[in-house]
Amino acid sequence: MQYSQPKMLQLVKHSAELNRQLKTIMKEHELEKSFALKALYHSVVKDGGKYQRDYQEL
Repeated sequence: MQYSQPKMLQLVKHSAELNRQLKTIMKEHELEKSFALKALYHSVVKDGGKYQRDYQEL
């Protein structure tokens, strides 16, 4: 499974929990949105993460 920024943006848009996590990552680590999205992907989507099925359905 490959990272896709448009898919991640869509996934975050549809999940209030992911949106909150994204904003927390951006604030805590002082990251731009694109880098925070990639970090979020690696933590909750990739390799059997909690949102992997939702990501694959997009």
